[in-house]
Amino acid sequence: MIPTPPQDKDFPYWLVVAGGLGAYLLYRVVSDDLYSQVLNTLSKGIGVTIFVTLVAFSMASLFGLILAVASMSRFIVFRQLARFYIEIIRGIPIIVLLLYVAFVFGPAMVHAVNWALEGMGFEVIRTRDFTLMWRAIIALMIGYSAFIAEVFRAGLLSVDVGQIEAAKSLGLGGWHRFRFIVFPQAFRTIMPPLGNDFIALVKDSSLVSVLGVTDIAQLGKVTAAGNFRYFETYNVVALLYLIMTVSLSLMLRKLERRMRSKYP
Repeated sequence: MIPTPPQDKDFPYWLVVAGGLGAYLLYRVVSDDLYSQVLNTLSKGIGVTIFVTLVAFSMASLFGLILAVASMSRFIVFRQLARFYIEIIRGIPIIVLLLYVAFVFGPAMVHAVNWALEGMGFEVIRTRDFTLMWRAIIALMIGYSAFIAEVFRAGLLSVDVGQIEAAKSLGLGGWHRFRFIVFPQAFRTIMPPLGNDFIALVKDSSLVSVLGVTDIAQLGKVTAAGNFRYFETYNVVALLYLIMTVSLSLMLRKLERRMRSKYP
């Protein structure tokens, strides 16, 4: 049985300190009219931040799994294409991907779609119909899929070869081996780093503000530019992101402990 890590036995003093700071900021928000106004404005961007994060992460996870499987394929073409994508994309900063997708790839994709629509006799679409929010989601998906692919690949490779050979001897096909034998065991290895990528994406979703998408960061920038109270405004921005990321971190840690105790 795997012993409980020492850090899991520690009293969370850091959480007490963080909770105290958070409680103080919440008190200021409730008692101070300026903080309340700022929170009321920024709360309109919470839904956008959550939507961008969830959609981008779901798409990145699906594409990352496909890339991981392709990188382990017995066909060299698939392996090389997957490695090319992963290594190139991981070397490009997320903000550069955002700008590239928004102002280069996005218009080019609309032009390609219009070329196909014209050929079929349909009405063309305008570039502005492809909203900046969806361009940002696609950019985040492209960037994070490369990192998530490596997480999936490491998890899949961690499964003992004997398990796969035993599944073959029982007559299970490739898909059934993956679904019932490989992936359930690999998920225990995949889950912690995948959770870290999800938390990182929550924070990196703030980069969509450079495109004018009205998330928390963009509304904070606009609010601070309007009232010139940068200290109060960015305190609330930081508080909102901390509430989301710390809550997710605690939930993922609890899930990890539960999985470790259930499947030692």
